[in-house]
Amino acid sequence: MFQYDFMQHAFIAGTLIAVMCGVIGVFIVARSLSFIAHTLSHIGFAGAAFAAYAGIDPLAGLLAFTLLGALGVGQMGVRMFRRDASISVILSLALALGILFLSLGNVQGNYSRTLLFGSVVGIDLQDIWLIVVITIFVILVLGAGYRWLKFDSFDQVGAEAAGLPIRWISIGFLLLMAVAVSATVQIVGALLVFALMTVPAAAARFFTQSIFGMILLSSLIAILGVWFGLTAGYYTNAPVSFFIVAFDAAVYFIGMAFQAIIRRRRGAETA
Repeated sequence: MFQYDFMQHAFIAGTLIAVMCGVIGVFIVARSLSFIAHTLSHIGFAGAAFAAYAGIDPLAGLLAFTLLGALGVGQMGVRMFRRDASISVILSLALALGILFLSLGNVQGNYSRTLLFGSVVGIDLQDIWLIVVITIFVILVLGAGYRWLKFDSFDQVGAEAAGLPIRWISIGFLLLMAVAVSATVQIVGALLVFALMTVPAAAARFFTQSIFGMILLSSLIAILGVWFGLTAGYYTNAPVSFFIVAFDAAVYFIGMAFQAIIRRRRGAETA
């Protein structure tokens, strides 16, 4: 399958995004922001639909809308945003705007399905370079703020007592999430983006207690999931995003079983 350029592009882009999602996903899960990743993906759908209507690059629309959405969440405050009413209103509005822009732009149904479910095999060389830039940017920013972000994510009370700028860390991380979401939508689509950004990280927590270990294992799970999805999708003609999410979910459930076995053994030893 590597004789085809589109498969080579898909593996390169998918691997880069898997690494980025694996790294940032650990902090998304630790900060309980999975629902915001889900919301930003829907906002990104509206942005990509607007880009199609306006005749601009889809990634530009994704970035513009998700960054504005992240700023809005940051101004509202994460705690207020967690209320069910706020989430439902913003999700509904984002989907409605996306449908409106697709309708106004007379966009074909294939493009709508691509926005919702992704199209990793449709990525060209120009998209790869954009993904390279985004991935490097996200990882460099995470590396620069690693200590503060780790402290605030895993010990928020301690970080606040130490006088860290909690609010600015939160807003900065939300903006970084928006950038990561914009790139990831192209792979698995708006409906499944939160799975690639949260499931590998959630699975990694079952196998290690080390934060750095979680980052490495989360990235590995995400990479293997993308590789499995691309390979299975190529040979079966089934949706790639399905196989990616199915693989990650399988690892998650295996991790649950592994954790349950460990707890039983510890309970038997103490008894």
